[in-house]
Amino acid sequence: MTGSKKIKKREYKGFLFLLPSFAGVCLFWVIPYLDVIRRSFFSAISGEFTGLKNYSTIFENQAFRLAAGNTLRFFLVCIPLLVVLSLMIAVLLTRRKKSMQALKSMFLLPMAIPVASVVLLWKVLFHDQGLLNHFLETLSLQGVDWMNTDASFWVLVVSYLWRNLGYDIVLWVAGLGAIPTALYEAARVDGAGEWKCFIKITLPNLLPSLFTIVVLSLLNGFKVFREAYLVAGDYPQDSMYLLQHLFNNWYRDLSLDKMAAAAVVTGAAILILILFLQKAWAREDTL
Repeated sequence: MTGSKKIKKREYKGFLFLLPSFAGVCLFWVIPYLDVIRRSFFSAISGEFTGLKNYSTIFENQAFRLAAGNTLRFFLVCIPLLVVLSLMIAVLLTRRKKSMQALKSMFLLPMAIPVASVVLLWKVLFHDQGLLNHFLETLSLQGVDWMNTDASFWVLVVSYLWRNLGYDIVLWVAGLGAIPTALYEAARVDGAGEWKCFIKITLPNLLPSLFTIVVLSLLNGFKVFREAYLVAGDYPQDSMYLLQHLFNNWYRDLSLDKMAAAAVVTGAAILILILFLQKAWAREDTL
């Protein structure tokens, strides 16, 4: 009996240590988000219960469809590119251990550059009188106002890849370093080549890292709005108009009911995607 009481006391003390953090999460995340869900069913002006009207309004809204489509397109292009490129570079870095530290620092450098400096770089390179257009003119080619054409979307993609590549490389290198070298030595003794070792040993052992990297890359993708907003303002070129632009404009117009409904839909979509990825990779681990 005394032993069980001691265990209960230890568990009770553990809950006490967790209580401040749990209270902070509830106060600053859970309760505000529950309030957002509540607001999505009420009118922002009269405060009357409107049911699903706010949700039907946002799905009929052309700006929401444009922003959601651009955001989905951005992630479908950027996440696979970022994951594959960072994995390839990480594998090459682990083979060149002498210069790995210097190369990792080089890839991490873009993350240390302030957003204001990145915006200045965008303007210097991609403005209609920027360096890229001057270079095209020296080749007798016609310049393009990159930020006012569909090319602005690809400028956004390049910016995202440039700033986040080093972060994912470091995560991949950590995952590669956790794989026992004895597995590769045993496979090479059995006659396995580099490609077969990569497919049969490296990739299966990197699945936990893959889940973490994809989720973090997804969350970091929402931060690209800072550069886009500072370069192009509230209403950028259509192919560059993201959900964050829409939320910012609705917040300025005090359309809190529509913004709440859109936030609930976006949060639900992200949660479903993360749960789906987690279940898919958990299934791979059990095979």
